[in-house]
Amino acid sequence: MLSKKLKELQAARDRLASLEKTIEAELAALPAQFGFESAQAFADAVVKAASSGARPARKAGRPKGAAKPKGTRKRSVVTDELRQQVKQLAESGQTGQQIKAATGLSLPTIQLIKKAFGLVKSRTAA
Repeated sequence: MLSKKLKELQAARDRLASLEKTIEAELAALPAQFGFESAQAFADAVVKAASSGARPARKAGRPKGAAKPKGTRKRSVVTDELRQQVKQLAESGQTGQQIKAATGLSLPTIQLIKKAFGLVKSRTAA
């Protein structure tokens, strides 16, 4: 029984050696198949192609399928006091950027509040 296992092992080693020789021969012929003079020139071309960005890279950020992190941007709570503050600042001649800095609201929110108070000039058809 032991001699049978040893024979199987030797046969497997012989098969492995045969496969290694076949692969070695195929790899040696590979550069010529693609028109390169040497294995080094072929390897250099492969490295250059891999690093040149031949395929567009994925954007940095979350991995595909990953859940959005908790604690992302929180919506502003617009209270009546904030609306009155925006109205007072707009009536005093402050710009949208200045009102944004004073209240912490976004420009679109400020514009909506001003529009609700009638402080925005409407467009007229020309």
